[in-house]
Formats: sequence, structure tokens, C-alpha cells
Amino acid sequence: ALLCFQEDSYCWRVSRRTEDEEQQCVIKRSPRRYPLIRLKDRVKIAQNWYSGICRRRIPLRWKTKLLPWLQLDGDTLFLSQAADIKVYHIHKDSGRLQRSPFEVYSGHKGDVCRFVLTDSLLISGGSDGKIVVHSRRSDVPVEYSGHNQEVNCVDAKDGLIISGSRDRTARIWSLTCTAPRDTIPMCDRVWSVAINPALSSFVTGTACCENFSPLCIWDVERSICLGTLGSDFRRGAGVLDIRFESPFQLFTCGYDTFIRLWDLRLCPRKCAMEWEEPHDSALYCIQTDGNHMIASGSSYYGVVRLWDKRQTECLQFFQLSSDPVSSPVYCLRFNSSHLYAALATAVHSLDFRQNGTQIR
Repeated sequence: ALLCFQEDSYCWRVSRRTEDEEQQCVIKRSPRRYPLIRLKDRVKIAQNWYSGICRRRIPLRWKTKLLPWLQLDGDTLFLSQAADIKVYHIHKDSGRLQRSPFEVYSGHKGDVCRFVLTDSLLISGGSDGKIVVHSRRSDVPVEYSGHNQEVNCVDAKDGLIISGSRDRTARIWSLTCTAPRDTIPMCDRVWSVAINPALSSFVTGTACCENFSPLCIWDVERSICLGTLGSDFRRGAGVLDIRFESPFQLFTCGYDTFIRLWDLRLCPRKCAMEWEEPHDSALYCIQTDGNHMIASGSSYYGVVRLWDKRQTECLQFFQLSSDPVSSPVYCLRFNSSHLYAALATAVHSLDFRQNGTQIR
């Protein structure tokens, strides 16, 4: 068996060639993001991820049901709750969140739907149709004209911002102007967007209700469609999350219960690989480690699944919701030792450093 886990420049490998051989662990450290971890602990953590052994906590709860979103930046967690984005320190040793946020970003008159981080900015889209750009070093936000209806998705890289909305448009923005550089009419609500790391194109994922090609690739400079991905999508097979791993490879998930890997160097009509959610649940969110691991969040009972790209079956799963009415996993993020998942009334954490028990 072979397990690889990578977060940014952080990489673990645990290999078992024969039963008599010792397990070996090789790591590249990212000192800015992670403290030095002893070899013995690195092996244990990698084994825990593979075996699903972790300690479960609920570091944050609230009463009103929300549609939260998460981002992780080193030892800091960003969480949207209604119209605000709250920022929490993560304790270095325990992995727990501080009880109170040390910073709050505001500016929307409705709920925050999505937000992204860059090195210096926090960019959010809200149900009020606005896009708000916050500097992470000052207190003066900039409000963009946004869309006619709620902003369902937003992505940003190197001064380029792409947004998608319920008003059936995608818009291209630059940081130098609060009006859109271009508006692209779409046939459906835009659920997800992702900018290619090469900055030459971006991909939109739509609701797949009027146009049965929910995945389109767009040229950034000319705002023209370069092609579509996939074929024979069923009506309603909307794409809810898109993640680029390289300029040529991206992952998608959505209402049709599949995670798909697309290779832009191959035939665009067929995905390179796919993984099916075994309980026929929609998939709200995904994250990958850039190597072999995928984590997905399902629409029922707060189910988080871990996948190995080299296997078709799910590696591990964790049911986080115990309420009578189940909650989707609206967003999840992980680093080398912890996974954080945002449900309707709580943030859940899984700590893979601990000598916990397998949870289901």
C-alpha cells in the first residue's frame, strides 16, 4: 500500500513493500505553514489519514442555519457567517480554534455566498449581488457593482477576478476598476468558477437546466468560449465546485454525484477519471492535496469522504451530522494534520495527529 499526502510543499509518503519492511516516511517541510514534526509523528499522522483514525471536535456552533464557507491560511481559519467573514486563530499545538474571532470583515447587506483569499486581499460575493474587496492589511473595503442577483461564486488570481451569478452571467473584473471589464451571458445560473493557474482561461460550472453542457472554458482576454467539457449530462447535473491542480488538470463535482478529473490535453468530451458517491448524494465541495488524495463533502448527513485517486472506491468516510435533519457539508478544507468542515450550524474538525478511534 502507498499513501501520499501533500499540502502546498508539504509531502508525506508511507510505503509498505513487504510485511517485514519498516514503513518509511519522507517529508518536505514548509516552515512558514507548519512546525517541525518528528519522523515518528509524521508516520503516525500519515497512517491515521489512511486508516481514518482521528479525534472529532466541534470548535464552533451557532443556532441559525446558515450556508457557511471556509478558507484556511496557515494557522488562520476564515469563516463566513451570514453577512460577515470571521477570522480565527488555530492553536499551534492543539489545532483548536480560539473562541472569539480576532478580525471580522463586513460590507455585504446580505449573506456572503463565497469568498477567496489572495496574499493581500479577501474577495467576497454576496446574496446582495455585490462583490467586496477587502485588504487584509487595512480596514477600507472596496465595493464592486457586482450582479443583478446573488453572486454564487468568485475566484481571483494576480489581480484578475471572475464571478458567476444567479442572473445567468459571468463577469470579468480587474482590481483597477469597480465596473466589470466584460460580461458573458450564460443560459443558466452559474454555480462555480475557477481560474486556470496559467491565467489564460477560466472554467464555469452552471446549473445544467437550460444548456446541457455545464462546463465551459473561456478565454480571459477575448471572453470567448474555447470549448466545453463532457457530454450527455442529465438535466439538473449542475457543477457546484471546480478545482484546478495544474494548468492542464481540474476536478469538478456537483449534483450528479460524481467527482471528475479532466485533462485539457486529452479529448474534452470524456473525463480522464471519475469517482461516484456511493450513496447517490450530491457533492457540494472538494479539495485535493495535489498528489493522490481527494476530500469531498456530501449533501446529506454531513458526510466527508476521503478518496485515493488511484482507486475507484472511497478510502474513508466520516458522518459529522447527528441532527434529526441532516446538513450538507457546504465547504471543507484540510492541511497536513487537520480537516475542517462547515455544516449548517457548526464547524467540525478532524484531528489526525491524535490517538483517536475510527469514526463513522
